Amino acid sequence: MTGPIVDATAAFSGFSVSDIGPARDFYERVLGLAVDEQNGMLRIALGGGHSVLVYPKGAAHRPASFTVLNFPVPDVDAAVTALAARGVVFEQYPGLTDERGIARGGGPIIAWFTDPSGNIFSVLAD
Repeated sequence: MTGPIVDATAAFSGFSVSDIGPARDFYERVLGLAVDEQNGMLRIALGGGHSVLVYPKGAAHRPASFTVLNFPVPDVDAAVTALAARGVVFEQYPGLTDERGIARGGGPIIAWFTDPSGNIFSVLAD
């Protein structure tokens, strides 16, 4: 066989949540993302016509122990302020993040938070 076996141009990522309803509300209302629901699953629209699949696992859901989605922003401090005003609580990592939950050394300026299912997201300097 010659050529690729799979089409990477159509590939997409996905992660699970415990409950689609609160996840959709958080992604749309709090983060302001475009979300489509089909067949009991969500698709979060990303740039360039790409998307990420969000699927329910109910009680079997275990949050990822790593960042599942990163959002580049021009000003991390401003993004943290705006998201905190919408109820987002930023993760505290002793020795890494400041009192606002922002890491400012050893890489890009970044702040982590979780969705209602405990999956880790970030805003980071673009």
